[in-house]
Amino acid sequence: MFRLMPPATRSILIANVLVFLLQQLSPYVMAQLFALWPLGAGFQPWQLLTYAFMHGGLAHIFFNMFALVMFGSALEQFWGTRRFTLYYFACVLAAAATQLAVQAGTGSLEETIGASGGIFGLLLAFAIFFPRTRLLIYFAIPMPAWLFVTLYGILELYLGVTGRQGDVAHFAHLGGMLGGAAVILCWRARRSARS
Repeated sequence: MFRLMPPATRSILIANVLVFLLQQLSPYVMAQLFALWPLGAGFQPWQLLTYAFMHGGLAHIFFNMFALVMFGSALEQFWGTRRFTLYYFACVLAAAATQLAVQAGTGSLEETIGASGGIFGLLLAFAIFFPRTRLLIYFAIPMPAWLFVTLYGILELYLGVTGRQGDVAHFAHLGGMLGGAAVILCWRARRSARS
């Protein structure tokens, strides 16, 4: 199965696992250098990308990589490697920018880690291009992709606004979705202009 995975999806998966292993060797140094820190509190430009390769535990990396393989593989096969890679990293950057803006507004000094911003962008794209694909939620409840992603987005907005699950970057997740929507709209506008 690993060999059948499209190349960009496989490379992102491998990079995340390798960085996670490095985190286990030197968690403090890795966090200081590569997590996304708020502006003025340790922020460095490269963190806009590097934060998306770090994770806060086995469950965190497992679920992100599970979603990467599940949704990313289908999208990479649908779009091709170049377009998929561009889309994924645009979502990662949009998630980082959103998180930095929210932190600046709230005065938060917490670092952000995880591929979730990119993953939420993939979820959005999957719901747009494969809306009727049935997903099994909790391996038992069948739901079309468009409904699952819509409900998940609403839940993220609710959790972000109410401050529940304060240790989760809900606005980064939403930023990944917004970045993904912007890229898809841009692609559609370009295609319309050409026809």
